[in-house]
Amino acid sequence: MPQPPPLVAIGPDPVPRWITAAITDGGAQITSDPAEAQAVVWISAHDVTGLVDLLAEAPDATWVQLPWAGVEHFAAQGVFNDGRTWTCGKGVYADPVAELALALAVAGLRHLPTWVTARTWLPQAGRSLYDGRVTILGGGGITASLLDLLRPLRVTTTVIRRRHEPMDGASRTTTPDHLHEAVSEADAVFVALALTPETRHVIDKDVLDAMPDHAWLVNVARGEHVVTDDLVAALENRTIGGAGLDVTDPEPLPDGHPLWALDNCIITPHTGNTQAMARPLLSARITENLRRFAATGTTDLVGLVDPSAGY
Repeated sequence: MPQPPPLVAIGPDPVPRWITAAITDGGAQITSDPAEAQAVVWISAHDVTGLVDLLAEAPDATWVQLPWAGVEHFAAQGVFNDGRTWTCGKGVYADPVAELALALAVAGLRHLPTWVTARTWLPQAGRSLYDGRVTILGGGGITASLLDLLRPLRVTTTVIRRRHEPMDGASRTTTPDHLHEAVSEADAVFVALALTPETRHVIDKDVLDAMPDHAWLVNVARGEHVVTDDLVAALENRTIGGAGLDVTDPEPLPDGHPLWALDNCIITPHTGNTQAMARPLLSARITENLRRFAATGTTDLVGLVDPSAGY
């Protein structure tokens, strides 16, 4: 006999139709009674309290799906220690974010901000990334996608990750205790790792001082990975070539902040993955995980959160 469809509670209200469609496409049934839910799909990246309240009414829900890859707000509240299985958008948005990361690096190294605003013929400048050196902080989905994009450029790539394990496409991998060495010869340094207490302010004055004076820093992860005041000083003093920032600290970056005035800083408004890009990607993840949940429970879900690591 076929198994009945899993019962899923969703929130917070209002829930977009594309979310409900993704759930039903996964073969699940939405319930308005959390007490009978076997799983929860939560679509807010910030409303931790609302989720905790819902889970208190859903004792039989063994699995929770979160929307984005960044789950630091939930980790900070300790919600992952409740014995349930948690999944997030880990890896879902890797391709478009990696695309923007590469665009920011190439734009910076090729002095595109200067050429875009120029109204006169200026002397030649710029550096090609072909046969260059790249350092990437983080060993997740964004890094994997970025390595694929970098492959035709024949770059030498160093990936810094928690464990000294190889990654396909990386010339070498190393651990955070070798960070200064890894950035010292890089033409571009990409920040693409989860925000945890250990990675907050991982890019500070010492790291910026270790980078070559032509190198560009590209941050597509979280603004708090970088000590903003240290970055402003490095850009003003031309300690590094420049910075491409899709995320900032604070965020949104206030009008009049010193970063806005710097000609060697490109700022995009956290647009590595827009809502329009996210809808089909997140929909597919929710549908896939619900199909797996119906078939095998929590043993084969995609995008698992590691409670001990906090992401």
